[in-house]
Amino acid sequence: MIKKINKSNIIKIFIIMLMIITLTLLNNNQEHDSVLTSSQETSNKKIGWGLKRNDNHEQPDVGKENKKVLESNNGICLGNNEKKYIYLTFDQGYEAGYTNKILETLKNNQVTATFFLTAHYVNSEPELVKQMIDEGHIVGNHTVNHKSMPDLGNDKLKSEMMDLHNAIYEKFGYEMKYMRPPKGEFSERTLQITSSLGYKTVMWSFAYEDWNEDKQPDEEKSKKKILDNLHNGEIMLLHGNSKTNTNILDNIIKEAKNMGYEFKSLDEFE
Repeated sequence: MIKKINKSNIIKIFIIMLMIITLTLLNNNQEHDSVLTSSQETSNKKIGWGLKRNDNHEQPDVGKENKKVLESNNGICLGNNEKKYIYLTFDQGYEAGYTNKILETLKNNQVTATFFLTAHYVNSEPELVKQMIDEGHIVGNHTVNHKSMPDLGNDKLKSEMMDLHNAIYEKFGYEMKYMRPPKGEFSERTLQITSSLGYKTVMWSFAYEDWNEDKQPDEEKSKKKILDNLHNGEIMLLHGNSKTNTNILDNIIKEAKNMGYEFKSLDEFE
């Protein structure tokens, strides 16, 4: 004799089978998502900024891929190619005795610059930092200890940025928003972190060997190199510890203006 199957039991079996199928599909999707996330992890490949100069007043080749990574993560390196604008920036890890003259030259020529400072500079030269701010210049974050950012873990990287950020705010009531990676080294990971902290990364489209105080370049040759490489949308990097830069700065600014270039603040970047 065949027993009748209870209708309620059939429903229970159906529900159990449906749950098993659903759980299986969910597990498969989670495994797929895990693989997808792993394959899309943010790269920490170190990018050392470099460029191929032009001496015909055309914008240099900064590298298509590096530029793409930078600009897709709230970074800049070149301005509008149609406008004769120059954005003057200085990197300063310590004071070598030239900043007073640099500031005087900028004031006399009505030029606003950006100074990227380390914690050592801020702690040792608070009066000069205050003067920069009071005279309308931009102060940028060059990190606490000037270490290569891709070498740092996430928490350490954030403290290198925010410890200096908070110190500047506490001392001067000034909130920084531009940063320059020490040694010109960054990665997609570090760019994403600095952007998440509210910072725009500022690289450059011109720099030269000016930082070694014991081997300062010839003034006339340096002046020629800088002027020959002027280009539209230029972000110019000079080091504030350079005697050569200090001595030729006034002439560089005046000659650039005579050539039709206009010096702009990073706040006016386009």
